[in-house]
Amino acid sequence: MKRLLLQLPLPLKIKRLPLTILLLPLLLQLSLKAQDVKTINIQVDKPTVKIQPTMWGIFFEDINFAADGGLYAELVKNRSFEFAKPLMGWKEVQMEGGNGNSLIINRGIENINNPRFDRVTVKSNSGYYAIINEGFRGMGVQQGKTYNFSVLARKVAGNTKIHIKLLSADGKTSLGEADLQGFTTQWAKYTVPVTATATEAKGQLSVAFSNQGVLDIDMVSLFPQETFKNRPNGLRVDLAEKLADLHPGFIRFPGGCIVEGRDLANRYQWKKTVGNVEDRELIINRWNTEFPFRSAPDYFQSYGLGFYEYFQLAEDIGAEPLPILNCGMACQYNTGEVAPLDQLDPFIQDALDLIEFANGAVTTKWGALRAKMGHPKPFNLKMMGVGNEQWDVQYLDRYKLFAKAINTKYPTIKLVTSSGPSPSGDKFDYLQTELRAQKANFLDEHYYQSPDWFLQNAGRYDNYDRNSSKIFAGEYAAHIKEPKNAKESEVMNTWISALAEAAFMTGLERNADVVQMASYAPLLAHVDAWQWRPDLIWFDNLRSVGTPNYYVQKLYANNKGTDVVPALINGKAIEGQDSLYSSAAIDKNKHQLIIKLINTSTKEASLNFNVSGIAGTDNGTWTELTSANDLDFNTLNEPKKIFPTDKPVTFNAGKLSANLKPRSVNVITVLYH
Repeated sequence: MKRLLLQLPLPLKIKRLPLTILLLPLLLQLSLKAQDVKTINIQVDKPTVKIQPTMWGIFFEDINFAADGGLYAELVKNRSFEFAKPLMGWKEVQMEGGNGNSLIINRGIENINNPRFDRVTVKSNSGYYAIINEGFRGMGVQQGKTYNFSVLARKVAGNTKIHIKLLSADGKTSLGEADLQGFTTQWAKYTVPVTATATEAKGQLSVAFSNQGVLDIDMVSLFPQETFKNRPNGLRVDLAEKLADLHPGFIRFPGGCIVEGRDLANRYQWKKTVGNVEDRELIINRWNTEFPFRSAPDYFQSYGLGFYEYFQLAEDIGAEPLPILNCGMACQYNTGEVAPLDQLDPFIQDALDLIEFANGAVTTKWGALRAKMGHPKPFNLKMMGVGNEQWDVQYLDRYKLFAKAINTKYPTIKLVTSSGPSPSGDKFDYLQTELRAQKANFLDEHYYQSPDWFLQNAGRYDNYDRNSSKIFAGEYAAHIKEPKNAKESEVMNTWISALAEAAFMTGLERNADVVQMASYAPLLAHVDAWQWRPDLIWFDNLRSVGTPNYYVQKLYANNKGTDVVPALINGKAIEGQDSLYSSAAIDKNKHQLIIKLINTSTKEASLNFNVSGIAGTDNGTWTELTSANDLDFNTLNEPKKIFPTDKPVTFNAGKLSANLKPRSVNVITVLYH
């Protein structure tokens, strides 16, 4: 019989084998697959800690031309002739046989904050003398949009007229024109609208003078008529809308290292940024020459976007304002200059006065200024930062003086303190210990680290003291090594960096009793004028693009919840086991369950969900963010290469089986009852 069986064709041999042997490979495969399936147990009825409304916020710093040339909608660079070179950004042109010149005059104490103006002399009644502004790496105008040209002017002699032109990038084509005349011998503001006849990303503005005479000009401005919330002196619409779409719990401003300055003379002083725009004192931006390989000698701060506008933006997007003030210390990586302790009173007074500006009655000095600027109602400031990335005893000594003065006069104001520039080391350990002893409200931790660091630190806050100072994760971003031959500005905002940040953020959310605020940094970058990358949002003069990191931030901030609930595998928090990371929350007001799941593996992950503590669920939504290549990124020309997609999801009796794509961020939201 054996001999006969051996002589049979192979298919007939197989037919004679026992069924269990035939199915053995399939059974083994199914058994292995069953072992690979992980079960996540979510206990909706056992909330652990509260999630603060401020949990996910945004960090704004004027780096990468984020303010002038970016969020601040002004299109003219060096509008008040106060740059180190008074005509930087302008060029003089004699047109059609015209003859004229500019003479920069310093009026000194007559206007100490804005002393310079341009005295334009037109020497001929024929042709034009023009000054042409290049904008911020060009001037973006859109077809059909109206722009308000304005100028402060004073007639000295004759009856000189101004002819305004929007010009193409090469300066040869007019894209819109308007005229101004009738100037008087007293300084006054003159305005005329100009409508663009074509779209141009790198246009120019020509201000041409005709008719023999002498005319003084200052504050030459071109402003889009449409701004965010239609605010005068307002913000660029697409950029502000991207910030609003994040629904941030807070906005930290104005930085960052910008607060410190390279030296104390160049520090950020909020009082110079409020009041009439033409009276605000321009200074050089500290990022102007910080990095020689990205030098920007034309980078200044006009302060058109000042503290009033920051408070207004916070109110407009529903975020808590978090101003950061200089503590009497310049950047310790630059000059390290400090104000002596016995000369710190002006710095402390600035902090006290800012609280009065934000919250004071209209009968107070600074509350009256706020009202005069158009906001009699208080801004309801609740917190303030003292210094940025400072370290050692010299910072601690200054913080103590600030805290004593502020706590005495305004005991309800919460203070944010520095933890130094790094997430570990001697500087970090010293301040963590000393500031906790001082019962500081918030310790500001910063981490610009590799994606691996973020993956390995999802449990960073699991063992932090629950009864001590709270944590503000004030600046963080995953930095990769730059690929060879990288050409795109946005290349550092790769998918792998966003994925690592998403994994880390599950740990922040699980520990929401310790970490009560967090913000990615920096926020904005001009593709032609950046100093630092990666950044959350990139833009040119007309367009903007959210990075993969932006969409991670948006998924978290828009799906926050009110309470953390356990999401466990084998009774343990999910913080990297089998390349999985997870946190879960409920929104008690909406009766919504929110599950965040990150699969950092290159393989698909099979999961079973077991949701307990509820009677039932309705249909929900599964939002997925993923990409096939770790180094993929979004660009202005391909803004949705990595973009969230939604699909329906249904829990049956609190159970769901699902597969997570490789390298994916997933947010599942479902209503429960």
